[in-house]
Amino acid sequence: MSGLALDATQLDRYSRHIILDEVGPAGQAALLDGSVLVVGAGGLGSPAIQYLSAAGVGRLGIADDDVVERSNLQRQIVHADADVGRQKAESAAEYVADLNPDVDVETYEVRVEPENAADLVADYDVVLDASDNFRTRYLLNDVARLDGTPVAHGAIYKFEGQVTTLVPDGPCYRCLFPEAPEPGEVPDCATTGVLGVLPGTVGCIQATEALKLLLAGDGTVDVGDAMEVLEGRLLFYDAMAMTFETVPYRRNPDCPVCGEDPIDSIEGVEYAGGCGIGGEA
Repeated sequence: MSGLALDATQLDRYSRHIILDEVGPAGQAALLDGSVLVVGAGGLGSPAIQYLSAAGVGRLGIADDDVVERSNLQRQIVHADADVGRQKAESAAEYVADLNPDVDVETYEVRVEPENAADLVADYDVVLDASDNFRTRYLLNDVARLDGTPVAHGAIYKFEGQVTTLVPDGPCYRCLFPEAPEPGEVPDCATTGVLGVLPGTVGCIQATEALKLLLAGDGTVDVGDAMEVLEGRLLFYDAMAMTFETVPYRRNPDCPVCGEDPIDSIEGVEYAGGCGIGGEA
């Protein structure tokens, strides 16, 4: 951490963080010195962007190549009716600028692909995976694991959500889901619909995980046992039943990314179909 000193305005803005023993001035300085890459400025990305910027994460990257559509506005709350037709990354960056001048935003109006993923991930302390497709999820998992960058992952379906956190020394996304469903097997929200508030809950949990990762960071802040992330645990949220369930999972020694004989690059990996590696389907 750079030893960033808080000015009077910041002491006021973040006062409710600073009075927490587990955060304090050093913790807030760590957040201001931290960086998060949010992949996807849609349903999950919107609440994550809101709360990460409000919390004072000093640098946010927002990667999204899509434009705002009116049907997005039921859940993608960083965008407004006047933003229809604008790039989502641009609209989200404007929201952050209005909310917190402490936050520097870098926008990437691109689809995350094998050709650019490593460069994007390498520039940030934490990746928040708010993508809506399996191809991007596996790609981010693989690149982040090779780079040693933690990932706060979330996904939603109709009335259900799930969150897990992938840290460099823990099990990865491929340990949890060795291969993706075939394209079209899991319909998207345009086909099945989604409860508008659902991604708000899931995205906020992802943002919480990202903040805890930044606070734990380089050890400057002594968080002790107070801040555990969802390493090796998949959190299920059922909005209809209003229940949360946590299911543990372990590292797979045969995992091609974090197992006993891991890959050393994503070169040659075909991120299509089941997103398998080598002899996998």
